[in-house]
Amino acid sequence: MSGSEERYGEFVLVRRHGHVAELVLDRPKAMNAVSMAMARSIIAACAALGGDRDARVVVVTSSHERAFCVGADLKERNGMSDAELLRSRPLSRGAYTGVLELPMPTIAAVHGYALGGGFELALSCDVIVADGTAVVGLPEVSVGVIPGGGGTQLLPRRVGAARAAELVFSARRVEAPEARALGLVDELVEAGQDREAALALAARMAANSPVGLRAAKRALRLGHGLDLRTGLEVEDAAWRTVAFSGDRAEGVAAFNEKRSPEWPGE
Repeated sequence: MSGSEERYGEFVLVRRHGHVAELVLDRPKAMNAVSMAMARSIIAACAALGGDRDARVVVVTSSHERAFCVGADLKERNGMSDAELLRSRPLSRGAYTGVLELPMPTIAAVHGYALGGGFELALSCDVIVADGTAVVGLPEVSVGVIPGGGGTQLLPRRVGAARAAELVFSARRVEAPEARALGLVDELVEAGQDREAALALAARMAANSPVGLRAAKRALRLGHGLDLRTGLEVEDAAWRTVAFSGDRAEGVAAFNEKRSPEWPGE
Protein backbone atom coordinates (compact mmCIF):
# COMPACT_ATOMS: atom_id res chain seq x y z
CA MET A 1 0.00 0.00 0.00
CA SER A 2 3.02 2.32 0.31
CA GLY A 3 2.81 5.32 -2.02
CA SER A 4 -0.81 4.66 -3.03
CA GLU A 5 -3.61 7.22 -3.06
CA GLU A 6 -7.35 6.88 -2.72
CA ARG A 7 -10.00 9.57 -2.97
CA TYR A 8 -13.10 9.65 -0.81
CA GLY A 9 -15.73 11.76 -2.48
CA GLU A 10 -14.55 15.02 -3.97
CA PHE A 11 -12.82 16.56 -0.98
CA VAL A 12 -10.68 14.02 0.89
CA LEU A 13 -7.60 12.17 -0.32
CA VAL A 14 -5.78 9.43 1.60
CA ARG A 15 -2.11 8.92 0.80
CA ARG A 16 -0.02 6.02 2.09
CA HIS A 17 3.50 6.38 3.45
CA GLY A 18 4.29 2.86 4.57
CA HIS A 19 2.28 2.32 7.74
CA VAL A 20 1.37 6.01 7.96
CA ALA A 21 -1.87 7.16 6.33
CA GLU A 22 -2.19 10.82 5.40
CA LEU A 23 -5.77 12.10 5.35
CA VAL A 24 -5.69 15.22 3.17
CA LEU A 25 -8.44 17.82 3.48
CA ASP A 26 -8.75 18.78 -0.17
CA ARG A 27 -11.28 21.52 -0.80
CA PRO A 28 -8.83 24.31 -1.54
CA LYS A 29 -11.30 26.61 -3.33
CA ALA A 30 -13.15 27.03 -0.02
CA MET A 31 -10.16 26.85 2.36
CA ASN A 32 -11.44 23.39 3.33
CA ALA A 33 -14.71 24.73 4.75
CA VAL A 34 -16.67 21.67 5.84
CA SER A 35 -19.72 21.35 3.61
CA MET A 36 -22.09 18.40 3.85
CA ALA A 37 -20.30 16.78 0.92
CA MET A 38 -16.94 17.22 2.63
CA ALA A 39 -18.36 15.81 5.87
CA ARG A 40 -19.42 12.71 3.95
CA SER A 41 -15.90 12.43 2.55
CA ILE A 42 -14.31 12.65 6.01
CA ILE A 43 -16.73 10.07 7.41
CA ALA A 44 -16.02 7.65 4.56
CA ALA A 45 -12.26 8.05 4.83
CA CYS A 46 -12.27 7.55 8.62
CA ALA A 47 -14.51 4.49 8.33
CA ALA A 48 -12.05 2.92 5.88
CA LEU A 49 -8.99 3.84 7.95
CA GLY A 50 -10.55 2.62 11.19
CA GLY A 51 -10.80 -0.88 9.79
CA ASP A 52 -7.38 -0.86 8.10
CA ARG A 53 -4.91 -2.92 10.13
CA ASP A 54 -2.04 -1.72 7.93
CA ALA A 55 -2.50 1.91 9.00
CA ARG A 56 -0.68 2.39 12.31
CA VAL A 57 -0.81 6.21 12.49
CA VAL A 58 -2.96 8.80 10.69
CA VAL A 59 -1.82 12.34 9.88
CA VAL A 60 -4.48 14.92 8.96
CA THR A 61 -3.14 17.54 6.53
CA SER A 62 -4.43 20.24 4.19
CA SER A 63 -3.94 20.87 0.49
CA HIS A 64 -4.48 24.62 0.92
CA GLU A 65 -1.32 26.65 1.43
CA ARG A 66 -2.93 29.24 3.75
CA ALA A 67 -5.40 27.19 5.77
CA PHE A 68 -5.82 23.89 7.53
CA CYS A 69 -9.60 24.30 7.66
CA VAL A 70 -11.75 27.38 8.28
CA GLY A 71 -14.61 25.43 9.84
CA ALA A 72 -18.20 24.89 8.77
CA ASP A 73 -19.29 26.08 5.34
CA LEU A 74 -21.33 29.11 6.45
CA LYS A 75 -22.36 29.94 2.88
CA GLU A 76 -24.02 26.53 2.64
CA ARG A 77 -25.49 26.89 6.13
CA ASN A 78 -26.94 30.30 5.22
CA GLY A 79 -29.18 28.67 2.63
CA MET A 80 -30.53 25.97 4.95
CA SER A 81 -33.93 25.97 6.55
CA ASP A 82 -34.19 25.07 10.23
CA ALA A 83 -35.38 21.59 9.25
CA GLU A 84 -32.46 21.13 6.86
CA LEU A 85 -30.00 22.30 9.49
CA LEU A 86 -31.40 19.80 11.97
CA ARG A 87 -31.24 16.96 9.44
CA SER A 88 -27.63 17.85 8.63
CA ARG A 89 -26.50 17.65 12.26
CA PRO A 90 -25.72 13.90 12.41
CA LEU A 91 -23.67 14.22 9.23
CA SER A 92 -21.60 17.18 10.38
CA ARG A 93 -21.13 15.64 13.81
CA GLY A 94 -20.06 12.36 12.22
CA ALA A 95 -17.10 14.03 10.50
CA TYR A 96 -15.60 15.14 13.81
CA THR A 97 -16.33 11.92 15.67
CA GLY A 98 -14.92 10.01 12.71
CA VAL A 99 -11.51 11.56 13.37
CA LEU A 100 -11.90 11.44 17.15
CA GLU A 101 -12.74 7.75 17.20
CA LEU A 102 -9.96 6.50 14.93
CA PRO A 103 -8.38 3.63 16.90
CA MET A 104 -4.77 4.45 16.03
CA PRO A 105 -2.73 7.54 17.01
CA THR A 106 -3.62 10.63 15.02
CA ILE A 107 -1.61 13.81 14.34
CA ALA A 108 -2.91 17.09 12.90
CA ALA A 109 -0.50 19.11 10.74
CA VAL A 110 -1.73 22.69 11.01
CA HIS A 111 -0.71 25.78 9.10
CA GLY A 112 -2.62 28.97 8.46
CA TYR A 113 -6.19 29.16 9.66
CA ALA A 114 -7.65 26.39 11.83
CA LEU A 115 -10.83 27.99 13.05
CA GLY A 116 -14.11 26.71 14.44
CA GLY A 117 -14.73 23.25 13.07
CA GLY A 118 -11.27 23.31 11.54
CA PHE A 119 -9.67 23.62 14.95
CA GLU A 120 -12.09 21.00 16.26
CA LEU A 121 -10.80 18.55 13.64
CA ALA A 122 -7.30 19.23 14.97
CA LEU A 123 -8.46 18.90 18.58
CA SER A 124 -9.93 15.51 17.66
CA CYS A 125 -6.39 14.30 16.97
CA ASP A 126 -4.04 13.06 19.68
CA VAL A 127 -1.20 15.46 18.80
CA ILE A 128 -1.21 18.81 16.99
CA VAL A 129 1.89 19.93 15.09
CA ALA A 130 1.66 23.55 13.90
CA ASP A 131 3.90 25.85 11.95
CA GLY A 132 4.58 29.52 12.59
CA THR A 133 1.71 30.69 10.37
CA ALA A 134 -0.97 28.86 12.36
CA VAL A 135 -3.94 30.82 13.69
CA VAL A 136 -6.37 28.81 15.79
CA GLY A 137 -9.60 29.52 17.61
CA LEU A 138 -13.22 28.68 18.27
CA PRO A 139 -15.17 31.77 17.13
CA GLU A 140 -18.61 30.15 16.98
CA VAL A 141 -20.32 32.42 19.53
CA SER A 142 -19.51 35.38 17.26
CA VAL A 143 -21.97 33.97 14.69
CA GLY A 144 -24.60 32.89 17.18
CA VAL A 145 -23.76 29.22 17.73
CA ILE A 146 -21.38 27.21 19.91
CA PRO A 147 -18.46 24.92 19.10
CA GLY A 148 -20.44 21.85 18.06
CA GLY A 149 -17.72 19.54 16.76
CA GLY A 150 -16.39 18.62 20.18
CA GLY A 151 -14.74 21.93 21.04
CA THR A 152 -16.48 22.57 24.36
CA GLN A 153 -15.34 19.15 25.56
CA LEU A 154 -11.94 18.73 23.93
CA LEU A 155 -10.53 22.20 24.57
CA PRO A 156 -10.89 22.13 28.41
CA ARG A 157 -9.26 18.70 28.42
CA ARG A 158 -6.24 20.37 26.82
CA VAL A 159 -6.01 23.70 28.57
CA GLY A 160 -8.32 23.56 31.60
CA ALA A 161 -11.84 24.84 32.15
CA ALA A 162 -11.08 28.53 32.79
CA ARG A 163 -8.74 28.98 29.82
CA ALA A 164 -11.19 27.15 27.54
CA ALA A 165 -14.00 29.40 28.76
CA GLU A 166 -11.97 32.53 28.00
CA LEU A 167 -11.17 31.33 24.49
CA VAL A 168 -14.70 30.18 23.66
CA PHE A 169 -16.50 33.19 25.16
CA SER A 170 -14.15 35.74 23.59
CA ALA A 171 -14.15 33.98 20.20
CA ARG A 172 -10.61 35.27 19.73
CA ARG A 173 -8.04 33.97 17.30
CA VAL A 174 -4.73 32.80 18.71
CA GLU A 175 -1.51 33.01 16.72
CA ALA A 176 1.09 30.26 16.73
CA PRO A 177 3.47 31.36 19.54
CA GLU A 178 0.66 31.95 22.04
CA ALA A 179 -1.10 28.78 20.88
CA ARG A 180 2.01 26.78 21.75
CA ALA A 181 2.41 28.57 25.08
CA LEU A 182 -1.19 27.83 26.04
CA GLY A 183 -1.03 24.19 24.94
CA LEU A 184 -3.48 24.66 22.08
CA VAL A 185 -0.87 22.98 19.88
CA ASP A 186 1.81 20.54 20.98
CA GLU A 187 4.75 21.19 18.67
CA LEU A 188 5.66 24.39 16.86
CA VAL A 189 7.86 24.23 13.76
CA GLU A 190 9.07 26.68 11.14
CA ALA A 191 6.66 27.97 8.52
CA GLY A 192 5.98 25.37 5.86
CA GLN A 193 7.32 22.48 7.91
CA ASP A 194 4.14 21.26 9.66
CA ARG A 195 3.38 18.42 7.24
CA GLU A 196 6.95 17.13 7.11
CA ALA A 197 7.32 17.31 10.90
CA ALA A 198 4.00 15.55 11.46
CA LEU A 199 4.84 12.78 8.99
CA ALA A 200 8.27 12.31 10.60
CA LEU A 201 6.67 12.03 14.04
CA ALA A 202 4.10 9.61 12.65
CA ALA A 203 6.87 7.44 11.16
CA ARG A 204 8.55 7.23 14.56
CA MET A 205 5.27 6.18 16.14
CA ALA A 206 4.51 3.70 13.37
CA ALA A 207 7.78 1.86 14.02
CA ASN A 208 6.21 0.62 17.25
CA SER A 209 3.76 -2.20 17.85
CA PRO A 210 0.40 -1.54 16.15
CA VAL A 211 -1.33 -3.59 18.84
CA GLY A 212 0.47 -1.60 21.53
CA LEU A 213 -0.32 1.74 19.89
CA ARG A 214 -4.05 1.06 19.69
CA ALA A 215 -4.22 -0.31 23.23
CA ALA A 216 -2.25 2.64 24.61
CA LYS A 217 -4.58 5.08 22.84
CA ARG A 218 -7.60 3.25 24.22
CA ALA A 219 -6.21 3.45 27.77
CA LEU A 220 -5.33 7.14 27.42
CA ARG A 221 -8.71 8.09 26.00
CA LEU A 222 -10.94 5.95 28.23
CA GLY A 223 -8.95 6.67 31.39
CA HIS A 224 -8.92 10.45 31.01
CA GLY A 225 -10.98 12.16 33.69
CA LEU A 226 -11.55 9.05 35.76
CA ASP A 227 -10.39 8.72 39.34
CA LEU A 228 -6.99 7.05 39.66
CA ARG A 229 -8.27 3.67 40.85
CA THR A 230 -10.77 3.40 37.99
CA GLY A 231 -8.22 4.65 35.50
CA LEU A 232 -5.79 1.96 36.55
CA GLU A 233 -8.50 -0.63 35.90
CA VAL A 234 -8.89 0.78 32.40
CA GLU A 235 -5.13 0.51 31.95
CA ASP A 236 -5.13 -3.08 33.21
CA ALA A 237 -7.86 -4.03 30.76
CA ALA A 238 -5.82 -2.52 27.91
CA TRP A 239 -2.70 -4.34 29.14
CA ARG A 240 -4.55 -7.65 29.00
CA THR A 241 -5.34 -7.10 25.33
CA VAL A 242 -1.63 -6.86 24.50
CA ALA A 243 -0.01 -9.14 27.09
CA PHE A 244 -0.69 -12.33 25.15
CA SER A 245 -0.47 -10.87 21.65
CA GLY A 246 1.86 -11.79 18.86
CA ASP A 247 3.28 -8.29 19.00
CA ARG A 248 4.31 -8.71 22.63
CA ALA A 249 6.02 -12.02 21.88
CA GLU A 250 7.83 -10.52 18.90
CA GLY A 251 8.81 -7.37 20.80
CA VAL A 252 10.35 -9.28 23.69
CA ALA A 253 12.12 -11.67 21.32
CA ALA A 254 13.51 -8.85 19.19
CA PHE A 255 14.75 -7.01 22.28
CA ASN A 256 16.61 -10.07 23.54
CA GLU A 257 18.00 -10.88 20.10
CA LYS A 258 19.08 -7.24 19.61
CA ARG A 259 17.20 -6.79 16.31
CA SER A 260 14.36 -4.69 14.97
CA PRO A 261 10.95 -6.26 15.54
CA GLU A 262 8.77 -7.46 12.69
CA TRP A 263 5.34 -6.82 14.13
CA PRO A 264 2.63 -9.35 13.25
CA GLY A 265 0.04 -6.74 14.22
CA GLU A 266 -2.06 -9.13 16.26
